[in-house]
Amino acid sequence: MIYEFPTLDQPIRQGDVFTHLPRIEISFENLTVLDEEGPLDISWEEAAFTSENVKAILPVRPVTAVVITQDCDTLRANEISLCEIRPFRDVEGKAKHTKDAKGWVSIITQHSRMNLKWFYLPPDDQIGFDDKMAVDFSTTLRIRRVDLEGFRRFRKGRLNSVADEHFRERLAEFFRRYPYDEWYALDAEELAEYRKRNPEVAAFPWQK
Repeated sequence: MIYEFPTLDQPIRQGDVFTHLPRIEISFENLTVLDEEGPLDISWEEAAFTSENVKAILPVRPVTAVVITQDCDTLRANEISLCEIRPFRDVEGKAKHTKDAKGWVSIITQHSRMNLKWFYLPPDDQIGFDDKMAVDFSTTLRIRRVDLEGFRRFRKGRLNSVADEHFRERLAEFFRRYPYDEWYALDAEELAEYRKRNPEVAAFPWQK
């Protein structure tokens, strides 16, 4: 499909897909820290003001992720950033009940242009995707570069040149998004029509 499979000695690049990376999850309300007397359940606020070097027991789960750090930085940066890869149906709600090819074409092409929060990854046995997957740009993690370089045996592949170029642009679009209320330029009559499908929107002063 849209993947390449680098050898073990090739350097890490943007678009590289890794499996079994550690994702740490922390609760600010309930944290198990280790002190001289043993495990203690306290809040993060208490722990942060108690010690500059907090030792804690944290839940860790293995995840699949793709490198988003630019190629020039993957060679020398202290840390490399990645975005988690999850089943497409979990990332894009409109895909939950899609079954036929017509529905998938609409989501993969049209909705891909409109929804900047994910990047579609098709199934491929060689890379280990037995279902449609997606990069979730809103879920990131950081790994020390030296650790990831020593973990290259868990690199399952990378995006090919066509997909990688698209991936870079989508990534840039996600992080430079400008949030705005799309109805702000409508006149009163147009706003009334818009509200038939979106009754919850509020009018701006110039639309009243």
